[in-house]
Amino acid sequence: MQTAFEIARALSAFAFLFYGIVCLSTSRMKVEFERYGLARFRILVGVLECLGALGLLVGYFNRPVLILAAAGLMLTMLLGIATRIRIGDSLVRTLPAIVLLILNAFVLGVAIT
Repeated sequence: MQTAFEIARALSAFAFLFYGIVCLSTSRMKVEFERYGLARFRILVGVLECLGALGLLVGYFNRPVLILAAAGLMLTMLLGIATRIRIGDSLVRTLPAIVLLILNAFVLGVAIT
């Protein structure tokens, strides 16, 4: 279980750091956030994703930070899934958010037990 937890935490940290940087720095994500109707939140989302990734890493030394980061990233993905449903995106386009929600739910579940 510990190995799966560490793999899940590392994958999530990498994915959110990557997506956060992409969200903050690419014109493609500017267009995507306009499509979502959430252009004014793009920078906030990118910063929160980067902070969540860093929180997962800081969680190696501070369990409450790990719990907060995993819960925050879960909430971010839950809102992302809701947004994709609202705009009528396909399951394929929604799947990354679903996978990251499940991954962080697992991290959170293990972290609080």
